[in-house]
Amino acid sequence: MTPDSQLVNAPDAPVTFINIFEIAAEHLDAFIARWEQRAALMSAKPGFLDSRLHRARSSQTRFQLVNISHWQSLEAYEAAGSDPAFQQHTRAARENSQTPVTSSPGLYDIAADYSAATAETGQPT
Repeated sequence: MTPDSQLVNAPDAPVTFINIFEIAAEHLDAFIARWEQRAALMSAKPGFLDSRLHRARSSQTRFQLVNISHWQSLEAYEAAGSDPAFQQHTRAARENSQTPVTSSPGLYDIAADYSAATAETGQPT
């Protein structure tokens, strides 16, 4: 274990939440509208940094939507996720039979980082 990996797993280290969604193309717009409501709720929580919902360019792509959110810490993420209003919104999304969706959420740490600056210098950022 490197000193960098020890820092990544520290309780107060920033975390990345990634959720991928399998959803039929015809349900995307309705799902996105409801996702925006949930994102607005979460954006007001302490420790929230940002969130983006990415949409596949092809309707043939298995995962039509990918949500990537950043939080200041695991503690902030967990506190926000325990909010009753947020839990109600996510439960309603899971149980909505008109817009069937399968999600695969998880918390992630950076395993490797490569950018245009890295390509120029040959050194990781």
